Amino acid sequence: MNPMPGVGTMKFAMWLFLASEALFFAALISAYVLLRLTSPSWPDVSELLNVPLVALNTSLLLISSVTMVYGFASIEDGKQSRLRLYLIATAVIGTVFVSIQAVEWAQLIGEGVTASNSVFGSTFYVLTGFHGLHVLIGILFLVLTIFRSYRGRYSQAEHGGVELMGLYWHFVDIVWIFLFTIIYLI
Repeated sequence: MNPMPGVGTMKFAMWLFLASEALFFAALISAYVLLRLTSPSWPDVSELLNVPLVALNTSLLLISSVTMVYGFASIEDGKQSRLRLYLIATAVIGTVFVSIQAVEWAQLIGEGVTASNSVFGSTFYVLTGFHGLHVLIGILFLVLTIFRSYRGRYSQAEHGGVELMGLYWHFVDIVWIFLFTIIYLI
């Protein structure tokens, strides 16, 4: 018996998984905010972090959500080649996002900001690191979805795997909007 009529079992399972991940990130974000509010030595993040670079990176991640939507719309229209094009674009943009995040980490570590020498460093690397891990998992999921699309796994009538991929990818993007706002802008 499906607890949500009209919603497939796999989709329901994905929503449950995403809800658990939302709770995980909510706990991490709450800890960050609490530590930031109570730490007497919190740095001025506008001077420490490269906000323009990360704003550009955020834009790229949001664009990847658009390419994911176009990919899903393409398979709903039965357009296999467009699905593959948009899935590949989403994976490439996700890879660029993680690469820019690695550049940011390298710059910060080069300036002496590490997880072991400050509360800011430890919370920053935990939050952005777990998000980056989720993006990497999403990229792997995208590669699997692309591979399956080349094998003819998806059609206009059967494209649940693409929809699940899209749900996960949009979740990762939404989490980043919260992280970008809380870490870089506030």
